[in-house]
Amino acid sequence: MNITNEDNMKLMARYEDNHFDLAIVDPPYGIMNKTKRGSQRSPHKYKKRAELWDVKPNESYFIELKRVSKNQIVWGGNYFTEFLPPTQSWIFWSKHQPVDNFAKGELAWNSFDKPLQMFDYPYYGFVNSENNRTHPTQKPVKLYEWLLMNYAKEGDKILDTHLGSGSIAIACHNLKYDLTACELDKEYYDAAMLRLKQHQKQIRLF
Repeated sequence: MNITNEDNMKLMARYEDNHFDLAIVDPPYGIMNKTKRGSQRSPHKYKKRAELWDVKPNESYFIELKRVSKNQIVWGGNYFTEFLPPTQSWIFWSKHQPVDNFAKGELAWNSFDKPLQMFDYPYYGFVNSENNRTHPTQKPVKLYEWLLMNYAKEGDKILDTHLGSGSIAIACHNLKYDLTACELDKEYYDAAMLRLKQHQKQIRLF
């Protein structure tokens, strides 16, 4: 597992074409400054103003992502339709969100030739079970485990260009996948690494 605190374009530039079997990424959607949701009232520990981190990636990022990886899963793909080709292979996370002015789920674009797949996992159940939230857009470990079990093969090299809370790192550790990841924000990076180390320590106790 190789996780660094750096810009994702610098990380990807070091790798040859198709080095990674699967990229699972969750880039900033560029919407939090518009909705005023999440950045003001989220229960996460590190409350940063959205304009500091919610910067939507440009076309160059997606070109490089597709260059270094054989397949891709992109959370928030519906916000990046100008950069991603049409697909039938959407993934829908049904969140059972009880609050009316929040989305009932999230979409991920992917490059696989599969019909739409759904992951059914309550958002508030995840918040309660993973009470050490460290990032405003944190996703559950179980979501990443489901993605790996359904879209990755044993021995695959996994890439994540926006580590965020580190949920994917915990999932890769649990399922023994080789992960390369980066996080630009030092505070989020440190929090994610601490979360991963605490999880690894807890696993060793059992």
